[in-house]
Amino acid sequence: MNISMYQASAPRLVNILKNLSAILDKAQAHIDAKKIEPAALIQFRLFPDMLPMKRQVQVACDTAKGAVARLAGVEVPKHEDTEETFAELKTRIAKTIAFIETIKPAQLDGSEERNVHLKLGAREVDWKGMQYLLGHTLPNFYFHVVTAYDILRHNGVEIGTRDYIGNP
Repeated sequence: MNISMYQASAPRLVNILKNLSAILDKAQAHIDAKKIEPAALIQFRLFPDMLPMKRQVQVACDTAKGAVARLAGVEVPKHEDTEETFAELKTRIAKTIAFIETIKPAQLDGSEERNVHLKLGAREVDWKGMQYLLGHTLPNFYFHVVTAYDILRHNGVEIGTRDYIGNP
């Protein structure tokens, strides 16, 4: 039995984005309870050369919507990187989920051999759809979500594996 490109992408991305949104709710509750300045968590980096928490969320959203759009052969929605609060980050996640949910299985299934061309900084790369999804998109997406999770956990937000995985 084969797994479809749709099943391997859209529902998985949406599930984890919903979990990330719930994690941001817990982060907001944490800063409210501890009377912490929100920017302390939103701007926090695990190491000076790593992206801050807000950028981890933005990149996770960009990765998810970009992959689904490219594999479906539709234009990638543009989101400005202006979020400075947990509420704004949650809105970005919600917009990303809403876009992904507009894509039908038939738009993604059969995209295994679709050519995907990306500019990654100064580098340009070409992949086939399956390679792009499994070798680039999913690892990159999970990396940025778990890094946002790690930043919040490092700063005392009470979250655990169940929050990250949710109910797949």
